Amino acid sequence: MKRNRTLAAAAVVAALALTTAACGGSKGGTADDNAGASKGGSATAGFNAAVDKVVNPSTQKGGTLNLWSSTDVDSLDPGRAYYASVWNYERFYTRTLLAYDGKPGKDGLKLVPDLAAAQPEVSADGKTYTFKLKPGLKFEDGSVITSKDIKYGIERIFAQDVISGGPTYLINELDQGQDYKGPYTDTDPNKLGLKSVQTPDDTTIVFTLAKPNSTFPYLLAMGSAAPVPQKLDTGATYGSKPVSSGPYKFKSAEPGKGYELVRNENWDPASDPFRKALPDVVKLTITTNADDMDARLLANTADLDWAQTGLSQNAQAQVLQDEKLKANTDDPFNGFIRYVTIAPTVAPFDNIHCRNAVLYAADTTALQTARGGSVAGALFGSMLPPNILGSDDYDPFGLTKGKPNKDKAKEELAACGKPDGFKTTIAVRSNKAKEVNSAVALQAALKEVGIDVTVDQYDGKLISSVIGAPDVVKSKGYGLIVMGWGADYPTGSGFLQPLVDGRFITSNGNNNYAEINDPEINGWFDQAAQETDPAKAADLYKKINHKVIDGAYYLPMVADKALNWRNPRLTNVYITDAFGEVDFQALGVSDGK
Repeated sequence: MKRNRTLAAAAVVAALALTTAACGGSKGGTADDNAGASKGGSATAGFNAAVDKVVNPSTQKGGTLNLWSSTDVDSLDPGRAYYASVWNYERFYTRTLLAYDGKPGKDGLKLVPDLAAAQPEVSADGKTYTFKLKPGLKFEDGSVITSKDIKYGIERIFAQDVISGGPTYLINELDQGQDYKGPYTDTDPNKLGLKSVQTPDDTTIVFTLAKPNSTFPYLLAMGSAAPVPQKLDTGATYGSKPVSSGPYKFKSAEPGKGYELVRNENWDPASDPFRKALPDVVKLTITTNADDMDARLLANTADLDWAQTGLSQNAQAQVLQDEKLKANTDDPFNGFIRYVTIAPTVAPFDNIHCRNAVLYAADTTALQTARGGSVAGALFGSMLPPNILGSDDYDPFGLTKGKPNKDKAKEELAACGKPDGFKTTIAVRSNKAKEVNSAVALQAALKEVGIDVTVDQYDGKLISSVIGAPDVVKSKGYGLIVMGWGADYPTGSGFLQPLVDGRFITSNGNNNYAEINDPEINGWFDQAAQETDPAKAADLYKKINHKVIDGAYYLPMVADKALNWRNPRLTNVYITDAFGEVDFQALGVSDGK
């Protein structure tokens, strides 16, 4: 996912009720965190109250939810969207076979039946998933949603020349050598020629995998697996006004200006137990003035920052100095790790002791400050974020202590044959101020032990062809690379695999910048994919995480957080770990306006 943020690249159903390591950090709040009238109170709940519980629970319907954003949607087409906030926003108008439950914290990671009548029937060999659909499912035009609509929606993403930009995991899982190019060039008379997905009748859909993959159900909770009515598909322009299968439909959509959702009269709440659908109208206003948006939030004329990226520095300072204002904010972990890759393909980092020296010499407090201080992220010692099962407090280099260990750094420099230090280059996106600040902070810390770092800023839009191209990394001598990462789906493979599995290394668009290709690590991922017990899979992800940190391939700077405002009139406010954001679909307004 990306929250105007870096892409994450890229068990079986009985095991989908995940119990993750709880997000750490201050929970704050008060004894009245769950206070609020049963039909919609507006009492201030307290700082961080929505991180792991529901603030102002209510069943009151009516009014208009006012979302604002200084970032426009990347696409409203469920097959093309990749912003985390769009995936969250899709819950208003898009349904999938399975969906993340409408509950706070780690409970929101559980996959529950949505269009499906129940969890799938999974074959004994773990390769076949059979779903039956609920009765009475309809699109906004009143037409019945069938299994063929779901299959067609999935087939659309195979047409990457038309439907590009979104996640492509299902292509990798379902193509299986067919070289299917999507429905627009499909020779099948019904445009349903993808062989690995079958629809024996209108209420049954069967997926056949090439090999067992216990994370497959998570792919079916993405918008790329949403139903699309073939007769209403407009291809590349479908995102201008997608057809709703959820509780709301688009009344208007004006890119760069705003979007308005109204109730979908053909949505049956009896078929949709977790969506609240409380407001009559949901408005999303796009502005180019982030300071104005923050002023509206603090004045409570806007309800919530849709992008959930956190208040600006000036607004943060104002809020944190006023306890009454602070009580209307939450500062949750958002599932991202901000880190520096230490590339072993670039000398002298082919020697682990030189890599160790960087980790010991880093001033992690300075790195945290460069990103905005503790409110923007918590010091972290490893590469599996707090919302992922298998995360722990592993910290062999003492990074969470917040200060460099210069003596150990110098010992490691001597061990790698560079007692007087060496020169290297750090690559950083020029359009990411926090990342540039981080690079400069690391440069200053490493200079203290004799490591001379040149900061090379590159155009962020060229990420795939610069740091994502191993040959370029080597030719430019990028020994250090600043980056951030968040999972597309909340498992150890969803986060770590693109970063550390050698089979994910590509010549362009690579995300495994360290080019780690360890057969043991690769094998652990394969074992985890076949593991039906999430706790056992988590043990494997923990082993991978520990081995990667022990190898000194990454310097984790912080586990990311974002300080977001919530209007006191909002009801049913909670952070879901599925998105690291407020769950939009649950929200209501207490004043009915």
